[in-house]
Amino acid sequence: MMVPTCIYSGLASILNAATPIFTVVVASMLLHDERATPLKIVGVMIGFIGVVMMIGLPAIDGDNSLLAQVAIIAATLSYAFAGVYGRRFKAMAVNPIITAAGQVTASALVLAPIALAVEGRPDMAEINTGTWGAIFGLAVLSTAVAYVLYFKILASAGATNLLLVTLLVPVSAILLGSLLLNETLEVVHFVGMALIALGLSAIDGRLWRRRVTAKA
Repeated sequence: MMVPTCIYSGLASILNAATPIFTVVVASMLLHDERATPLKIVGVMIGFIGVVMMIGLPAIDGDNSLLAQVAIIAATLSYAFAGVYGRRFKAMAVNPIITAAGQVTASALVLAPIALAVEGRPDMAEINTGTWGAIFGLAVLSTAVAYVLYFKILASAGATNLLLVTLLVPVSAILLGSLLLNETLEVVHFVGMALIALGLSAIDGRLWRRRVTAKA
């Protein structure tokens, strides 16, 4: 009997949104210039609550395998360590384009034989223009260009601020669904977005520090 490894997309998104929480902890332990502060921790928790409100808590039942959940949590922890590790390229003065090219090339070399073993050789005759367009969009825009931006922002903004993007993924998905798929935005979505915005402002800290200084 095979162990089920499926997981609902909502639960997967919530678990993935825990990335900034792990990043704050890991960066605080390993980076002297990204120490955790009470305001950062509060901001991350507020943002996480906003994500949960927007997506909703799915029912936890037999279809949500513990193994699948642990795999996603392990992935979020890996994101945190990857962001912290990537900071070393700034000190080495490595161009972000070179770093991104090295990462995606190495990933392709590792995954290509695994993909061929699992999926088999693709039938080139069945690949149409739409398929090539999707591959171009995913490979060039959503991966190559995205990772150049990733490493540039990592060098300037730090690991904690960079990985806050996982809090914005549900916001983008819900807004695009409303604009392109005629999905309905509910009050809870706006409340969730407001909480995420509040959490991001707390993590950034500048607006909050200004208010404290003005009161003083």
